[in-house]
Amino acid sequence: MASVQIIDASKEHLAIFTHRALRHHTQGIFEAERVFGLSLTNEAGREIPIRWIGEQHVREDCQGRIPSLADWLGRIQPEPWMANGHIDGPAHEPVGDPRTKWLAEVAEGKTILGLKDWMEARGS
Repeated sequence: MASVQIIDASKEHLAIFTHRALRHHTQGIFEAERVFGLSLTNEAGREIPIRWIGEQHVREDCQGRIPSLADWLGRIQPEPWMANGHIDGPAHEPVGDPRTKWLAEVAEGKTILGLKDWMEARGS
């Protein structure tokens, strides 16, 4: 069915279960309604709600539940490249929290400097 195809379209790009984050949720079901209308008529002449088809498909793929978009997005592990993009200026890798490296050096006995002094000594 076309409504199921739109929910599964992300498999074209990533054919593992994580593709479901794109449309296997409440917003994806409502998007199918916007694209295909509120219902379709099957060969027997019976009117079938698109939402029912979408909900059934998502439940089958998500162990009986219909997650929200927030359920999916809230579980994405942030990476430095995902934030603070720059259009102009030189390309550089984002830098993580300097306290992490400083704490590791303190724990390993590589420095006894405080964070501020350690950063100044490194030119940070």
